Amino acid sequence: MKLLMHICCAPCTVYPLQTLRSDGHDIHGLFYNPNIHPYREYKKRLDTLAHYAGGCGLRVTYEQGYELERFLRNVAFREKDRCRYCYYDRLQRTVYRAKEGRFDGFTTTLLYSKFQNHPMIKDIGESLASEHRIRFYYQDFRVGWFQGKTISKEMGMYRQAYCGCVYSEKDRFYPANGALNVESARSSGAVEDVL
Repeated sequence: MKLLMHICCAPCTVYPLQTLRSDGHDIHGLFYNPNIHPYREYKKRLDTLAHYAGGCGLRVTYEQGYELERFLRNVAFREKDRCRYCYYDRLQRTVYRAKEGRFDGFTTTLLYSKFQNHPMIKDIGESLASEHRIRFYYQDFRVGWFQGKTISKEMGMYRQAYCGCVYSEKDRFYPANGALNVESARSSGAVEDVL
C-alpha cells in the first residue's frame, strides 16, 4: 500500500518506518508540525529528520512556512483541548496531501509515542478517513518504543524532551509547585538575578 506518513520527528519515525517497509508498504513522509515551539526546536527536528531520511532513502515532503501563530490562535483559551486540535490539524493536512498525491492511505508517527493519546488520534484519523474517503492506516507502534529509542540513540539523533508546543514545554520543565529553583537557573546561566 502506498502510504503518506505524517512525521512529528525523526526518532519517532525509526520503528514505524521499519515496520511498514517490512510489511511491504511504500512510505512517503510529510513533515507538518506548526505546533513546535520555539523555532530553533522546530529547525532541530526538521534538520534531524532530513538527515535521517537522506540516509535511509525516505522521501519526505516538508510543508513550507512556520504557522505557529495559526496554531496558537486555535488553541488559545482552549489549552486543555489543545491536543485534539493539534492532532486534527496535522492529520487533516496529511489527508489533503495524501489525496493530492493519490496515496492509498495515511498514517502518523504519533502512533509510536507512548506519551500521545492513541484513542484520540485513532478517532480523528478514522473520522477524517471517512469524511475524505481515504484509508487511515492504524497500527499501534508503541510495541517498538524501546527498539526505536535504542536505534535513534545509537544513530546520535537529536531527541527532544517534550512534545513540541509551548504548553507541553511548560508541562515538562516548569516545576509542579510553581517554585523556580533559582540556584539551578543561575548555575546554568539562565538567569543572573531573580526579583
